[in-house]
Amino acid sequence: MSKFSQEIEVSGHLIDSFILTKIFDKIMDLHGEFQIEEINIGKRKKDQSYVRLLVKGKNQKHLNEILETVYREGAVSKIQQEITLKKSPKNYVMPDYFYSTTNNHTQVFYKKRWIQVENMMMDKCIVVKQNRAFCVPVRDVRKGDQIIVGEKGIKITPPERPREGVNVFEFMGSSSSSERPTQHIAKQVADDIYNTKKNGGKIVIVGGPAIVHTGADDAVSELIRAGYIDGVLAGNALAVHDIEYATLGTSLGMNVHNATLAYHGHRNHMDAINAVFKAGSIANMVKSKKLKKGIMYECIKNKVPFVLAGSIRDDGPLPDVIIDVAQAQREYKKIVKDASMVIMISTMLHSIATGNMLPANVKVIVVDINQPTVTKLMDRGTWQALGIVSDVGAFLPLVAQQLRKKKGTSNN
Repeated sequence: MSKFSQEIEVSGHLIDSFILTKIFDKIMDLHGEFQIEEINIGKRKKDQSYVRLLVKGKNQKHLNEILETVYREGAVSKIQQEITLKKSPKNYVMPDYFYSTTNNHTQVFYKKRWIQVENMMMDKCIVVKQNRAFCVPVRDVRKGDQIIVGEKGIKITPPERPREGVNVFEFMGSSSSSERPTQHIAKQVADDIYNTKKNGGKIVIVGGPAIVHTGADDAVSELIRAGYIDGVLAGNALAVHDIEYATLGTSLGMNVHNATLAYHGHRNHMDAINAVFKAGSIANMVKSKKLKKGIMYECIKNKVPFVLAGSIRDDGPLPDVIIDVAQAQREYKKIVKDASMVIMISTMLHSIATGNMLPANVKVIVVDINQPTVTKLMDRGTWQALGIVSDVGAFLPLVAQQLRKKKGTSNN
C-alpha cells in the first residue's frame, strides 16, 4: 500500500443512482488515483451494491483533499475514526474548521457507533449532545456546545433514484423542461400528489403572488380544501393579493377573470390590507365572514398551518406576517419538518430559502414560467428539484382537474 493512500468503502444503489460514477469523477478531477479492491453489484432492482477502493494521493494534504470530497458523495473510511468535537467559544460562534453540512441524510461515528443526525439541513453545523447529534443553524449555537470539526467519522447517504414505479421524477428525466406536453406532466404531478397523500405523506406549498395574478388561486384553494396540502409558506404578497381577489375580484387592481383594469384598482391591494387590520387578523376576517373564499380562507377553515415571512418591500405588512426574519425562518422549519413533497410555485426567494431547509430525499417540484428560477434553486444546493417551466395559471388548474378525476374514480 502506498504511503499516501487509504481504503474507503461505499454501499447502496451505487450504479443506477450514479453514486459510484460521482466518486470516480471526484478522484480523477482532483488528479488522484484509485484501485478497485472489492466490488459486489446487486443483481435485482432493490439489491444494494458494495465497493471497496484504495485511493492514492501525491502527498498527505492531497490525499486528505480527495478523501474529504468523496466522503461527501457517500464514501467512508474502511477503518472508522471517531468524530472530533470542539466547544463553541460563545453564542452564535462555531469553532474553526467546523463541519458544514449537506442536505443529505448524515450519520456520525460517536462512542464506537453510528448515530443519525437529526433535523438535517444544508449549510449548518452538527452539535452533539447526550449521545444525539443535531443539525443546528448558527443563530441557535450556544457557548459550550460540542460541535463537530473536520470530516472524520461522518457518513453521508445520497438519495437514491425513486423506485416506486413511474412518477413525475422518472417521467421527466431531467431537472427542468419546457418541452414536455403540459397536460401529461400535470397528470404525472397529480398522480404523485395523490399517491403521496394516500401513503400518509405530508405536502407543503411554497407560493408567490403570481398564483393569484395568473388565475391559479382557485386551483390552489381547491387543493387545500380537498385535503392534499398540509402547509403553506409564503410572503406578505400572496396573502394580500389572495384576499384582494377574494373580496374585490382583482389582483394588483386587474380583474382576474378578464384582465381588465378595475376602476380605482390601483388602491385595491391597500384596501385588502386595511380590511385585515380592521378585523385584527386573517382568522378574525374569516370568523366575521368578511373573507369567504381563497387560499388564506381555506387554510383557516381547514386548519392548515401557514407562515407568512416579511420582507423590506412589503406594503403593510399584514398583521399575520412575521417581520423578524430569524423567527420566520424558524416557523418555516416547523412547517417543512417531515415533509414528503414540497411544491414551489412562482417564488424564487422563498423557494431557495425553503430548499435550504430540506433533506435531499424530499421531493421538490418547482413550477415557474421563468426557467432560471429552478436553475438558481439547484445552484444553491437543492439539486433534487424538478423544474416545470409553465404558466402556473394554466398548469395548476390542470393538476386540480386531474386530482378531481382521481378522487371521483376512487369513490366509485
